[in-house]
Amino acid sequence: MQSQLHVSHPLRLYILLVTSLENAVQRSHPDITPPGVVPATDGHRWISITDTENDVWMFDVTFLLSRYHCIYGQGCPGIDVEPDHTEAVGCCVHGAYFVDDDDMNETFEYIKRLTAEDWQYKAIADAKTTGKKAKNHGSIRKLKTGEMTTIVHQDACIFLNRADFAGGAGCALHSAALRHGERPIDWKPDVCWQVPIRMDVHTDDNEKDTVFIKSWDRSDWGGGGDDFHWWCIEEPEAYTASEPVYLNAKTELIGFVGEDIYAELVRQLDEIANQSVTPVALTSKAQS
Repeated sequence: MQSQLHVSHPLRLYILLVTSLENAVQRSHPDITPPGVVPATDGHRWISITDTENDVWMFDVTFLLSRYHCIYGQGCPGIDVEPDHTEAVGCCVHGAYFVDDDDMNETFEYIKRLTAEDWQYKAIADAKTTGKKAKNHGSIRKLKTGEMTTIVHQDACIFLNRADFAGGAGCALHSAALRHGERPIDWKPDVCWQVPIRMDVHTDDNEKDTVFIKSWDRSDWGGGGDDFHWWCIEEPEAYTASEPVYLNAKTELIGFVGEDIYAELVRQLDEIANQSVTPVALTSKAQS
């Protein structure tokens, strides 16, 4: 009897095909997981790089060598409590929380460059605007906690163009940046280009920092992470990139650590990735 294989999404077919060809890599190199495989939660390898200020950067090698990438518009069902079958909402359901006033004001400079051709809800935001400052713009709100965020309109960030928009679905700021030949990470709020890479800073008694660069796990959101019905870091569909994270997320990593640290990171990860690991079989001596 012939077995039948049912594939519900092209990404799953890709995972099955590539994994069958590359699973030997995982057996021969303990730090590399092949495409379609989520790295184990425990046992990650780390490397450290010390900068000119004697601050220490710690990098999660296991995650950075994985094939993770954002799959918005390529099967992502969103992070809301129920899946989004339009694949147009992604992780934009709660709006963007600005890190600080600088983050908000810098983003506002790019908001002012958006046109109606870029942004589906520009007219709605303009109608709510009460002043010339960022905090008074109709796309930005202040929560009771004092946090500043983008407005949520029709169950997602007001900058998220929907599937029925003539300019196409996706972040208005991201799309406009690409049309202008500029970097989306310069246009968007920090959290929007950083997630799901997390920078966690710990400062000691001597004011020296140890900075961890890792994946943004569900637990890093606190209790709110439990509400996500789906989180990409945990799902094999998101581990289908043609290159490892440290290469496919070059722009974002440089945004975190700068050119010099990134160059050293690439040197070390290239060396690790190219290491030849020979399996050793342990046998017991026969009893005479």
